[in-house]
Amino acid sequence: MIALLILVCALILMVAYALWPTPTRSIMATQRVSTQPAAIERGRYLAAAADCAACHTRAHGDAFAGGLPIASPIGTIYSTNITPDRQTGIGNYTLEDFSRAVRHGIGARGDTLYPVMPYPSYARISDEDIALLYEYFMHGVEPVHQLNAGNGIPWPLSIRWPLAIWRKTVAPIVEPSAYAGRYPDPLIARGAYLVQGPGHCGACHTPRAFTLQEEAMDDSSNLYLSGGQKIDGWFAVNLRGNSADGLGGWSEDDIVATLRTARTPTAAVIGAAMGDVVVHSTQHLTAQDQHAIAAYLKTMSPAPGHRSGFAANPATARELEAGRDSARGSDIYLDNCAACHRSNGEGARGAFPKIAGNSSVLSADPSSMIRLVLSGSALPATTAAPSTLDMPGFGWRLSDLQVAQLLTFIRGGWGNQASSVSAAQVASVRAQIGVRGRD
Repeated sequence: MIALLILVCALILMVAYALWPTPTRSIMATQRVSTQPAAIERGRYLAAAADCAACHTRAHGDAFAGGLPIASPIGTIYSTNITPDRQTGIGNYTLEDFSRAVRHGIGARGDTLYPVMPYPSYARISDEDIALLYEYFMHGVEPVHQLNAGNGIPWPLSIRWPLAIWRKTVAPIVEPSAYAGRYPDPLIARGAYLVQGPGHCGACHTPRAFTLQEEAMDDSSNLYLSGGQKIDGWFAVNLRGNSADGLGGWSEDDIVATLRTARTPTAAVIGAAMGDVVVHSTQHLTAQDQHAIAAYLKTMSPAPGHRSGFAANPATARELEAGRDSARGSDIYLDNCAACHRSNGEGARGAFPKIAGNSSVLSADPSSMIRLVLSGSALPATTAAPSTLDMPGFGWRLSDLQVAQLLTFIRGGWGNQASSVSAAQVASVRAQIGVRGRD
């Protein structure tokens, strides 16, 4: 009886904590509303920097009308209508309502938003930029009357009040940082703001705790941007200074090229998630902001526990060029991969990425490479690089064992020293993405 009483009291306290109003940072007193075209255009730019379209615009749908299904650990969440429609969108939001939703994760009715909305990162957006975003969405976006779809989250996970406990416990306080004081170089300060705030890069590229919050929100921790999440089956790579599986071997120009075109002369973006980021967001940034992001990322020290070296070894190329395919998996590589990626693993500049020293190939988690071989990937068309280069999937013709042998060969050849891949790992990814293969 006493235990039951304690349990009831604890539940009452939890509900009270969840429902107790959250103090929020007031914005109305510090910002004046402006509907000048220049302000709306600046808001449009910030919406691109924040990649709002990628989640709030579904394929072939109206801009920002929502309805995009987003997979989450607790079920499918559908993005909401953020057009200024007064019945189904955010047309009745005040600037204060907008700020509470974007930066605090609190909806107009006081409910907590699912953190698939990256408000923990948006908490760092300045008051001025929030006001500009508000003006754009109120006056620069066409209103669309489209009802929001119900989320596919089963009960009891669909109960919303426990989310408030999560938000109050782990979400950061909304207090925009003084980037100029923390980063003496103005270019790096601007890059830090874009990466940590509007760009919310850590939402994908920083590992999460078992309670699903990001383990670090900025570079005060060397876990920040160290990779570790899987987005739609693709591994979000390490963006820190490790020269093997990070950006240590990349130049600032390489990073800028990726932000602008989704490719460099020797590497390419894989997976739809980052491709969407380039298409909807980073290609639209100014050259100065792209360089600011690159300069900031190049300040990242290597992440602990990751490999930080690659030394090219020509032995693999010599074996393949001599027609000796005695190494397990080498014959599969010659039959399926060498025509594009070459026997030396260097690919073809501007067309086919290199394999030797490729940071995705060297990742400790081989999930992305398994998915790439099974289902292929396509580079998105951008303004600066309109060609769409595709890598076909080989899952239909290769068994789980053959894919494992191929990737083990690739991850251990030309000086690569990544771990081997098992048939069981391939089978797991194949089941997740539904690619049928050979028996």
